Amino acid sequence: MYIYVLGSAAGGGFPQWNCNCPNCHGVRTGTINAKPRTQSSIAVSENGVDWILLNASPDIRQQLFEFKAAQPARKLRDTGITSVILMDSQLDHTTGLLTLREGCPMNVWCTEMVHQDLTSGFPVFNMLKHWNGGLQYHEINPKQAFKIDGFESLEFIPLIIKSAAPPYSPHRNDPHDGDNIALIIKDHKTQKQLFYAPGLGKIDDQIMQIMQSSDCVMIDGTLWTDDEMQQTGVGKKTGREMGHLYISGEGGSLSYLNQLSTPKKVLIHINNTNPILNENSSQFAELKANNVEVAYDGMQIEL
Repeated sequence: MYIYVLGSAAGGGFPQWNCNCPNCHGVRTGTINAKPRTQSSIAVSENGVDWILLNASPDIRQQLFEFKAAQPARKLRDTGITSVILMDSQLDHTTGLLTLREGCPMNVWCTEMVHQDLTSGFPVFNMLKHWNGGLQYHEINPKQAFKIDGFESLEFIPLIIKSAAPPYSPHRNDPHDGDNIALIIKDHKTQKQLFYAPGLGKIDDQIMQIMQSSDCVMIDGTLWTDDEMQQTGVGKKTGREMGHLYISGEGGSLSYLNQLSTPKKVLIHINNTNPILNENSSQFAELKANNVEVAYDGMQIEL
């Protein structure tokens, strides 16, 4: 299985266009050791030619330009992207579908709850139905594994996770199973497994077992501390209120990752305020000392 990180930042990217927090100001001025990042999305493939997008970022045009395998140029209009899987209906994971309209019809896999959001609060399925067949909806049953035509060795196993519906959602204050999923992706050819959860509000015993049995875990790294948005003065909500588990301290994701002996451990969906973006920070050094990597745009993993 080939994994390519198209974007590794949380909503707004890094630097965020209107933010002057120490990280954003520092990366703009070159005064901190940090890489700019676009909004989170990855692509997976079993052969390195045909690819599935996991989430469609607002930055997708630039991401696909940088990702040379996305344009094999076999004919006048072409792409290596065959399908899109949506982990949730957040704007930073779905508005890229608008940019993909020239490639319609496009197969889109998502849960019924996500499809409801994307035909009501943000009706992108409705908006694009006039573009050459639009988005072709394939329902993900969050309790059932599925396969995608053309990817015979890959099996996708969804997992319901506790997070939050987007602010625009008609049921934003009434969470449902299927608002957010994680994915176990098994490659039956190599017998390797990826666990992908860019929005993760809680780690329980089931998730710990899945991560321990995986060869690579790529999970939510939005915030270093739960009150980071408040401490930096850019927001009022805690990480948990937004559906994101913080990294540091007791009960943080690092305390769970440190219990894992087998998998490659990667944090993705990094908020612009997170000190781990500064590669000279003590927080980045702490992750490195614990063999936890920080995803970056263009990162490649082979399992």
